[in-house]
Amino acid sequence: SAHDPLHGYLPKGWTWEDYQQKAETDPEGTVLAAKRAMAEHVSAMLAFSKMGIPTFDYGNNIRQMAKEMGVNNAFDFPGFVPAYIRPLFCRGIGPFRWVALSGDPEDIYKTDARVKEIVADDEHLHRWLDMARVRINFQGLPARICWVGLEWRQKLGLAFNEMVRSGEVSAPIVIGRDHLDSGSVASPNRETEAMRDGSDAVSDWPLLNALLNTASGATWVSLHHGGGVGMGFSQHSGMVIVCDGTDEAAARIARVLHNDPA
Repeated sequence: SAHDPLHGYLPKGWTWEDYQQKAETDPEGTVLAAKRAMAEHVSAMLAFSKMGIPTFDYGNNIRQMAKEMGVNNAFDFPGFVPAYIRPLFCRGIGPFRWVALSGDPEDIYKTDARVKEIVADDEHLHRWLDMARVRINFQGLPARICWVGLEWRQKLGLAFNEMVRSGEVSAPIVIGRDHLDSGSVASPNRETEAMRDGSDAVSDWPLLNALLNTASGATWVSLHHGGGVGMGFSQHSGMVIVCDGTDEAAARIARVLHNDPA
């Protein structure tokens, strides 16, 4: 990814073997070569945009790297958040991720079915869950992610907790999300690009989000930076809540999964 010019972007004309060797022996030269290639890359994207072809930065900070190399109009085409995603954020719709601590894929398949029951009218969501089951292999503990709105996160979390309580799934379920969400990140080249109030780089939301999730009873809360765009270019907070089938967990889930995206 372009957000890591030393380890994430193969310079133009280099073989993979050259890249691996020079990254070790000449890191500064490798970064410079990568950024030069990024500048050429973005220049081509600008040409596409000028021709009327839909063009956007998919969040890896390549425009920033190109600008640092003298492509002064690198930001003439938008990032994917203002171009496509922000209307979802405005409705509290964002990533909802869960993990089966049992390690049993059947527990995820059962939760998939429950999601489809609860969010009954979202055909796009149903297609995604069906496709993910067939095409996406689990890595480590079985997990799933989808995008759902403010009210549905809370309902799904409580439903998962009931599945643990009843024994329908064989172990607790852990719920988290991505740092890409409606109120958990300040990233002026990605999630908070082109804010209407000019607050692109104002990072109060991640801090407030972390405090709110702590007070709401999240199982753990984290503050970090660099997601998607490289270290120093963003701040964001994360949270996780465990569904262990208890009444206490249900109360925490209801607070966290309402307040987090609210």
